Amino acid sequence: MTLDELAATWRAAWAAPAGGFEGSCTPDVRYEDPVAVEPLEGLDALEGYAALLRSGFPDLGIEPLAVALGDDSFACIPWRALGTHKGELAGLPATNRFVILQGVHYVELHEGRVRRARGFFDLYEAAMQIGVLPAHGTIGERALFALRGFGLR
Repeated sequence: MTLDELAATWRAAWAAPAGGFEGSCTPDVRYEDPVAVEPLEGLDALEGYAALLRSGFPDLGIEPLAVALGDDSFACIPWRALGTHKGELAGLPATNRFVILQGVHYVELHEGRVRRARGFFDLYEAAMQIGVLPAHGTIGERALFALRGFGLR
């Protein structure tokens, strides 16, 4: 499998109703991102996590943001996620807001499959888009920073 094919299979597994990480990952895959409370280990844990995200965003789509870059050992898979927050997620009720989030997965490869992955994206941006945190530059953001001890900006 080429790196482009691996990246496409990886992205498709996130949005697929029945999963599909076995096509791109080793059985002992390890995964981390800003939303996962602790590192996930194994295909079942990763599939369960993706299913949880899809329950909050049932129309979730993952698009390539740029060409995946890497070699036989490591790769970077940029992506854009799009979906409507229609289900409860992490205790947050559905807001019915459409979200567009850009991110990247850095992956360690073993025999052409993902053995370890770390996802990076702006969690504050996601929270703003679903309406649980104030937008940048607003009085609400300034008040939040003041309450958190960062002073007024």
